[in-house]
Order: sequence, then C-alpha cells, then structure tokens
Amino acid sequence: MNNYPPYRIGIVGFRGYSGEELVRLLTAHPAFEPVLMEHRTDAAPRPQPLGHAVRETIPSTSAAARAAGLTACLLATPPEVSMELAPGLLEAGLKVVDLSGAFRLGSLETFERWYPERHTAAALLEEAVYGLPEFYRERIRKARLVANPGCYPTAANLALAPLMESGLIDRAAGIVCDAKSGVSGAGRKPSLKTSFCEVSDNLSAYAILVHRHVPEVLQHSGLAEAELSFTAQLLPIDRGILETIYFRATADSAQELLAAYERRYGREPMVRLYAPGTVPDIRAVRRTNYCDVGFHLDPVTRRAVVVSVIDNLGKGAAGQAIQNLNLMFGLEETLGLCSA
Repeated sequence: MNNYPPYRIGIVGFRGYSGEELVRLLTAHPAFEPVLMEHRTDAAPRPQPLGHAVRETIPSTSAAARAAGLTACLLATPPEVSMELAPGLLEAGLKVVDLSGAFRLGSLETFERWYPERHTAAALLEEAVYGLPEFYRERIRKARLVANPGCYPTAANLALAPLMESGLIDRAAGIVCDAKSGVSGAGRKPSLKTSFCEVSDNLSAYAILVHRHVPEVLQHSGLAEAELSFTAQLLPIDRGILETIYFRATADSAQELLAAYERRYGREPMVRLYAPGTVPDIRAVRRTNYCDVGFHLDPVTRRAVVVSVIDNLGKGAAGQAIQNLNLMFGLEETLGLCSA
C-alpha cells in the first residue's frame, strides 16, 4: 500500500520505443496509472500470449481525456502530432510533457531553421519549459507544458554546463562532441538506414553539421554555433548514448574540473560522477535514468576529454519525462525511477 494519489496519465505514441518505455515505467510507478491513447487509425496491436489481457485504449482527443479522468498526458509522438494534440489537451486542463522537438526551441525562427515541419502551435513556444531538471527544476514544478529534452543534448549539456559556468573551457580552441547512439534513438518507423543489414557490423555518421539537436546544446550551454562541432553516429546496439567531448581546458589540474562538477551535481540524484582518469560506459546506465560523467585531463597540454553516457530511452526520453512529471505533481523527483 502507498499513500500516493492515483493520477491517471495518458500516453500517446505508446507503440514507439520511447512510448513502450513510458508504459513499462508508469505501470510500476506508485502514483501514476498509464492510460493508452490511440492517435493512429491504422495501428494494429502486437500479438499477445494467451491469457494476457490486452490494454484498452482511448482516442487521443481532449474530450476522451476528460471523460477518462486524465490529469496529464505524455506525447511520445513526432513533432507534427505533438503540435496538433498539445493545444487541445492543455485547454482541457491537462499537464503535458512532450517528448518530441516541437516545443524545445524558444523561437519560431530557430525552429524553422532546424526542423522541416511547419509549426502549427507557435503560440506555445514561449510558454513551454525545457525539461532538464538539473537546470530548470523550479520552472518545471510550475509548468503545464514541458518540452522533454533531446537525448544527445541531455548528455552534452550535463557534461558541459559545470565547466562553462566555471570558465574551465578555452572556448577559442573550440569543442568537439562525438556522439554515438543506439538504433532505438531513430524511432520505430522502418527505414533503410536503421534496418538490420545496414546497422549490423557497422558504424555510420549522419546529419553532419545539421543535426536538429545542435540548437538545444547551444541554447542551454551558452556556446555559439561556431564554437561547437557536433557529429551524431549510429551504433549497432539497441539503446544507449556515449558522447566523447574534446576541448582545451583552462584548468591546471583534474581536481579543478572535478570540483566544478561536484559543485553543480553534488546533490543531484540522477547525475553520477567518476574519479578523474576514469570514465563510464553505456552498460553502466542501461535501463536507468542516470547520466554518468567522467573525464581525463593532460595538465601539460591541457587537452581534456569528457565522457558522458545515458540510456537514450531513459534519461534521454521516457525516464526524464517521468522525472519531469514527478516534479509537476509535487512528488519525489526520483519516484518510480531509481530501480528502473
């Protein structure tokens, strides 16, 4: 038994990889009850074992949400679907956490530069709160619309922020972010690029210099576009992100870098730091909501390498969405996440 109120949470896009992870986490959450919301008329349910109850679904409309007693909705949908659904759900009084890129960028001009879709809900861009709790916790608590961060920017910004704040990066020398992700980060929609024969025994770079996650890194790290070189690469694994970030440090010792990280994250429940000279790997964070950070520094040349790892379906998507939802409902931030 627990004393938590039974909040009913809608999930749109529950058949995608992030959506499936939301269902898994919310099913075990002590305060949230997942309700599946269907937004596709051509979607067929997956086969189920005999005796296994098939979850009921409701339409992804504001009227259905009200009738079902929903208090919030998670949109694990493409940007154009999020733009279509979010205004009505908000008008119906629901809190919304959007896992797409529809509301992450603060201006229509920036959105139109990096995304091919026409924005149909631009009035919400200024209201949406960027859902990185380690940066914007108090704003998230008061928000009715949270834009869940992209997976790559989550790992990059958590790695860069303490060093930027402490002036420990020689920005004139530039920063290189080499980011590698598992295939689930591309979503469940079939494509040649993410098919088994293309991905297996392979490693490929994509969206070079034009990746849509770049403006999120710039917007929340304080870097200028000319200071950051970001390349995304596809790993032949199902989930996980490892980012190797190269720069010149202004620090004389590794302890200065560690001190900056400890000042920023010493009390953060979802960021774990490694001792200087040691770095995490993807296996350390699989199926968790943690971001693990470690680094190396050569004090002679001041070359520095930071390694930041997350599960792209955890801290990079569904886990972070639930972390945000916990904050929005005044619950313990890590509720339903620590054992994930």
